Amino acid sequence: MVQKAKILLVDDRPENLLALEAILSALDQTLVRASSGEEALKALLTDDFAVILLDVQMPGMDGFETAAHIKRRERTRDIPIIFLTAINHGPHHTFRGYAAGAVDYISKPFDPWVLRAKVSVFVELYMKNCQLREQAALLRLQLEGGGKGGVAGKESAGLLAELSARLAAVEEQAEALSKQLDDDSADAAAVATAAHLERKLTGLRRALDALEPGSGGAGASVPSQN
Repeated sequence: MVQKAKILLVDDRPENLLALEAILSALDQTLVRASSGEEALKALLTDDFAVILLDVQMPGMDGFETAAHIKRRERTRDIPIIFLTAINHGPHHTFRGYAAGAVDYISKPFDPWVLRAKVSVFVELYMKNCQLREQAALLRLQLEGGGKGGVAGKESAGLLAELSARLAAVEEQAEALSKQLDDDSADAAAVATAAHLERKLTGLRRALDALEPGSGGAGASVPSQN
C-alpha cells in the first residue's frame, strides 16, 4: 500500500481551510489543518509534508514570519511553500513572499483547478523522492552487506539501474515543468520553482552517481528531500 503524502494547510479562518480541503480532496492525500503559524510549526516538528499552503495574513505570527521559521529549520527548510493572500500590494509585496522562501504566491480568489494542479506537482515529486530514498537505502545495504557474492552484486547493479531510471523520469518531469513555467515567464514563481526542483534533483543525482561501481562512494547517502 502506497503511503499518502501530507499537505499542511495554514489559515486562521475555518471557512478558508474548509474550502482548501474541498479543492484538494480529489488528490486523495492527507490534509492537515493548522489555524495559526505557531500551530503549523508544531505540526512540522513531528510530521513530514510534501507542500505547505500558507495564508499571508494571520493574527500574531503572519505567513512571512512563519515561513522564516520554517526555512531556518534544517528539517523543514526544503519543503515547498505556496503563499495564499487576499490582498495584492503589487510587485514589492509579491517579492517579499519569494524572499521569504515561497515557491509560488497566489492571490485570492484563485482558480481551484490551477491550485490543485500546482499542489499535485509537488506531491508527485515528493512521492517519487521518497521512493528513490527507499531504494537508495536498500542499495546501500546490499553494497555494504552482500556485495561480495555474485548474485548480490547482480541484484545491486539491477537496483542501481532501476534507481537511475526512476530519477531520470523525475528529471524529465521537472524539465517539462520548467518549460511550462517559462511559457508563463511573467509569473515570478517560474524562477523560484525551477530553482527549487533543480536543487533537489541535483542532490539526488550526485548521491546516486556516488553509488556507481568504482566511484568510491558506496557509503554515500541520499540527502533528505522533504
